[in-house]
Amino acid sequence: MTHLLIFAFFLFQAEPDAAAPPVPPSGSAIVEMLQNSGPVAIGVLLVLLIFSIYSWAIILGKWGSFKRARTQSSRFLRAFRKANRLQEIAAVSEQFKPSPLVNVFDEVYETYRRQTGGYGPPRNITALERAAQTASSEALTVLEQRLTWLATIGAISPFVGLFGTIMGIVDAFHGLGTAGAATLRAVAPGVSEALITTAAGLVVAIPAVIAYNQFTARCREFGARMDDFSRELLNSMEESELAPNQDPFEREAARGLHK
Repeated sequence: MTHLLIFAFFLFQAEPDAAAPPVPPSGSAIVEMLQNSGPVAIGVLLVLLIFSIYSWAIILGKWGSFKRARTQSSRFLRAFRKANRLQEIAAVSEQFKPSPLVNVFDEVYETYRRQTGGYGPPRNITALERAAQTASSEALTVLEQRLTWLATIGAISPFVGLFGTIMGIVDAFHGLGTAGAATLRAVAPGVSEALITTAAGLVVAIPAVIAYNQFTARCREFGARMDDFSRELLNSMEESELAPNQDPFEREAARGLHK
C-alpha cells in the first residue's frame, strides 16, 4: 500500500518550475489532442471515418428506398383492389415499380398467362404459389442488400476503437518510462489517444446498429405484406367461377352488378 501511495504522489504532482497552463476550451482541446495523436491513433481514426461515411451512405440510401417502397406499395394496393381485370393492373404496374408487391404480381401474372393465355381460372395453382414465393424472396434480397455492412460496422467499430485505446495506453506507459518521472505531462498524450479512439468507435457503431435493427424490422414487415398480397392474388384466381374466356377479376364486377 505504501508503494502505491508513493507512486500516486509522484504521478499527480505538478512540476515545480512550471506554472499550470490554462485550461483550453473543449473544442481546442479536442483539436490539440488530435494534433498530438500518434500514427496508430490517426490510422484508427481514419478507418473509423471511412466506416462512418459508408454506413451513413447506406443509411440514407436505404431510408429513401424503404420510404418509396412503402408509399408505392400503398398506391399499388389501392389500384389493385379497384381494378376489374388483371390486364388493367399489368398495364400500370410499372408506375409502382419501387414496390416489392409489383414484383410478386408481375411474376404471378406472367405464370398465369403462360397457363391460360390471360383468361379463365388458373390450371395449376401450385405453380403460381411457387412463382409468388420466388418473387417475394427476390424482392427481400434486394431490400436487404448492404444491410450486413451495417451490422458488421456496428459490431467491429468498438473493437477498432478499443485497439486504439490499447495502443494509447501502451504509448502512455512508454512515455512514462522514457520521461524518467511519473508526471501527467508524460502520460497525458497516450491517454488522450485512448479516449478519442474509444469515443470515435462508439460514435460510429451506435447509429449503424440502430439503423440495422430498424431496417431489418421493415424487411420483415415487407415480407409479411408480400405474403398477404400473394394469398389475396392467388385466392382471387383460385376461387374464380367464371367462364374459361373471362378474366378472374371480372368476378368482383359481376358480383357488384348482381347485388
